[in-house]
Amino acid sequence: MDPSNNHSCIYTKDITKNITLYTNGPFKGEIDANTLEFREPRCKPLVLLMAWLTAKPKHKKKYAQVYINLGFDVVVVQITLWQGLWPTIGSHVIAGETINFLEHNKSYTPIVVHGFSAGAYQMGEIMVQMSKDLTRYAHIIERIYCQIWDSAADVTEIPEGLAKTIFPKNPSMQNFLRKHTSSYLRTFYNEATIHYERSSEMFHNTLLKKPALVFVSENDLIGPPSSSLAVRKKWERANIKVTIKIWKNSLHAGHILKHREEYLHMLFQHLKDSGVLDISADGVHSKL
Repeated sequence: MDPSNNHSCIYTKDITKNITLYTNGPFKGEIDANTLEFREPRCKPLVLLMAWLTAKPKHKKKYAQVYINLGFDVVVVQITLWQGLWPTIGSHVIAGETINFLEHNKSYTPIVVHGFSAGAYQMGEIMVQMSKDLTRYAHIIERIYCQIWDSAADVTEIPEGLAKTIFPKNPSMQNFLRKHTSSYLRTFYNEATIHYERSSEMFHNTLLKKPALVFVSENDLIGPPSSSLAVRKKWERANIKVTIKIWKNSLHAGHILKHREEYLHMLFQHLKDSGVLDISADGVHSKL
């Protein structure tokens, strides 16, 4: 039985401009404007889905569907290109909002972090902020049971990654943007690049000492295997269990489209091994 093939209705609720709740029923509760706390606790497992820059609603819905069919709520965090280019007034603000949401909605447990491409950068920003007060945010980290990283892109891939993301079929424009992005990183080091470096360092030296599943492919120029292998080396030194799948040919942030059966099998097994799911003979059930 493949529970991801059960297409229940998906409802969405904007929590902020960059954070959206995906759930299996109409959301009728109130949300505190300051704390982002739901007036009525959800008491469900949660997936914190860190989307890639150009993810469209249909893309996010497909991944949300997989988890909603298992009984999860899904909260999608997505930054824009502009918000990534100017961290102090963009990605930093969104990181703060995400932490605020997780801090004040304590009934969400367990939590699964599933990130794509530049979502790894945004998760790094979240951890940078949490690292400033680990006592306060310890309960968030404790509620996270596992992590999944799909085509994670590191700071060293920013010029190539942006060029391929914005102009996927235009080599001349890719070259133009690649050069200008490299110039931007040098010119605005204090305003932007230093924050990318801090996020990358935090991602490599993660606060999440939880089992990780990593998906990459050899033909991915945006999130190449070399980056993920370097992360795995550091994580394993910190006694973090890392399972990595490297396909020879696949799609950046789209492995599930080319390798759906294997992708889902590894995902469900990872959730089971991490204590998030119970698997029985008649299918997969979330641990509610």
